[in-house]
Amino acid sequence: MSDTPKFTVVDRRKFRADEDSSPSTESKSTQVEEHVTPAAKTGSEAATSPSPGPRLVEPAQSAAAKPEPPAETVAVAEEEDFGNEPQLPPAPTEEESRFQKVAYDQSAERLEDLVRAQNPGAPPQEKIGFEHLVQQLYLSAMMQMGAGTPEGQRPRVDILGARQTIDLLAVVQDKTKGNLSPQEFRTLDTVLYELRMTFLELTRMISAQPPMPPPPGAKR
Repeated sequence: MSDTPKFTVVDRRKFRADEDSSPSTESKSTQVEEHVTPAAKTGSEAATSPSPGPRLVEPAQSAAAKPEPPAETVAVAEEEDFGNEPQLPPAPTEEESRFQKVAYDQSAERLEDLVRAQNPGAPPQEKIGFEHLVQQLYLSAMMQMGAGTPEGQRPRVDILGARQTIDLLAVVQDKTKGNLSPQEFRTLDTVLYELRMTFLELTRMISAQPPMPPPPGAKR
């Protein structure tokens, strides 16, 4: 007769209620655990244990290893790092701006005195106004579209740069709406019209498009 114990599978679902209320179930389970635990030791544990008694065995892991953060935390951190852009410095206070404006005016006056000392016949510098801004952008756009080329030379046209300058004037017109005098508004509107017409003529020449019909009401 073999010493191997025989096991029988029993469906214990019928007796779940009885087992929960029976006090002997817990004691039997405890006895089984106490009986199995000593036999569950492996040969390696028995060989490495210097003395009898319980021994805590931990999984092999490097002491310097650190737990990795969850994937969601890493993704959020990467998004925050990507969105971190250089922030602008704090705006100057009213007192700082006023002090800087006074210092700037004094420095400009000293520079003008030096220029007059070297050129006694030179006229005084004209005060800069809004019309000078419009004129500067107008001349820049015309130069980019080939104006002012010496005779006999091929004009160099920067059509994309001219478009940006014209768009800058359009931004000025939009941002200053309602704050211009009638003369300033008429000057800016006329300059934009002339620059856009020159731009259209150049783009038609570059792309070989047919001429644009005159606007309604224009003299033929």
